[in-house]
Amino acid sequence: MKKIVWSALVLCSHVAIQAQSIDKIITVNKVTEVERILSADDMEGRRAFTPGIDRASSYIESEFKKIGLETFNGAKDYKQAFFMTESKSTAINLQIDGSAISPNDVVSFSYQPKFSFTNGGAMEVVQISATDKFGPKFYEYYRSDKNLLVLVDGSFKKNLPNVKHMNQMAANPGNNTVVFVFGATQATQFAVEGTNEVVKKALNNVVGVLKGKSKPNEYVIFSGHYDHLGIGSPEEGEKHSSSDSIYNGANDDAAGTTAVIMLADYFKKLNKNERTIIFTAFVAEEIGGYGSQYFSKQLNPDQVMAMFNLEMIGTDSKWGNNSAYITGFEKSSMGAILQKNLEGSAFKFYPDPYPEQQLFYRSDNATLARLGVPAHTISTSKMDSEPNYHKASDEIGTLDMVNMTEIIKAIAISSSSIISGKDTPSRVDTAALRK
Repeated sequence: MKKIVWSALVLCSHVAIQAQSIDKIITVNKVTEVERILSADDMEGRRAFTPGIDRASSYIESEFKKIGLETFNGAKDYKQAFFMTESKSTAINLQIDGSAISPNDVVSFSYQPKFSFTNGGAMEVVQISATDKFGPKFYEYYRSDKNLLVLVDGSFKKNLPNVKHMNQMAANPGNNTVVFVFGATQATQFAVEGTNEVVKKALNNVVGVLKGKSKPNEYVIFSGHYDHLGIGSPEEGEKHSSSDSIYNGANDDAAGTTAVIMLADYFKKLNKNERTIIFTAFVAEEIGGYGSQYFSKQLNPDQVMAMFNLEMIGTDSKWGNNSAYITGFEKSSMGAILQKNLEGSAFKFYPDPYPEQQLFYRSDNATLARLGVPAHTISTSKMDSEPNYHKASDEIGTLDMVNMTEIIKAIAISSSSIISGKDTPSRVDTAALRK
């Protein structure tokens, strides 16, 4: 009985010490400071390939250096650089059955500086008819590796502006060409030619490492994306001000990146991690998740024990304060472990309440999850009613910084048994993901 009482006292003492430490390290003032810098107007909305994203990267790097993290795989700095190929159409000429088609009705996707096709050659004619669902059919052809002339029924012309504004960008571009023509229903004969400006552009994730003491080859990842939408025209979206055109992305996802920085500071000062912790700020989530895709290829997924992807945690959840949800909760035991570690506290994790939105597959956790890693996104965003999502009004003034600080603390405490090596979440069933 004495041993049991003594053990209980030691455990309570350890929890109390941890609570005292976390309250001194993860403070509202520091969380607000980091969040304010990342979502400030001088970051210009942190759009990929802009000076704003470079400034954000430099700030995150400086915080990682100040904290004392190591670089990833002995790199010279915290930047994990990679290249994207971007293609912009400069000219498009299309004739169908002897009639010239207005370039305003044509959108081409190609990574070739020049292309030219005629009927009877290497380009196939396909259709999106009035009875098709435009989105799925469009992406089927857009992602094809064939040369396609896609005749789109005129009823879908309302989708033309969105298609024209799509970024054509790829890490590994194909050699094919896909041309969409809106308003055409047949093409017995055709001739199409076009030119593109094709350039390679550099991007970088920011990655810092806290080496594990007894299990250095087992990894736990904390991540968030630091890019957002950049600067739009004053008439775009709904703003809090008629003149504001900067999409600051305070919640999406300066909040998640702030959490990554705070967790790095906390675990470095705690200095008790048995497993190696990798802290990552991803780029290019908003334009296709390219940063997390590149990062995932640098790791052996079998060595990744868990991934905590933090996305939009600055507002209260549908359950109010002291709560958050975990996407793909049922796909591994990670959520159950986190809940167990928070028993007796005011905080609670819930399963994703928006399964119809497929959030598990829409954020930076998805690449590693598809490889079997228990990789989940933690969020509080009310995806059915979030008033500032992808709007210029997503600014720090809309966030609850006290609640956000408590969320970060809850993530730190609930992940402790995974970081110590005591708990290991079950793997995601990749066979089930394919069904």
